[in-house]
Amino acid sequence: MAISKELLEILACPKCKGDIYLSNTDDGLICDKCRLMYEIRDDIPIMLIDEAKPL
Repeated sequence: MAISKELLEILACPKCKGDIYLSNTDDGLICDKCRLMYEIRDDIPIMLIDEAKPL
């Protein structure tokens, strides 16, 4: 099960509060401004700055 569009609309980057979007491989949420990817594990986005992967 993928992340719903409704959830994507309300989620924001925890670091800059900017927009995020689903990666091409559906394995994370990307913030272009911060150049970070927040991983999705078991259909749950991990929105912790310390756990984000730099792009």
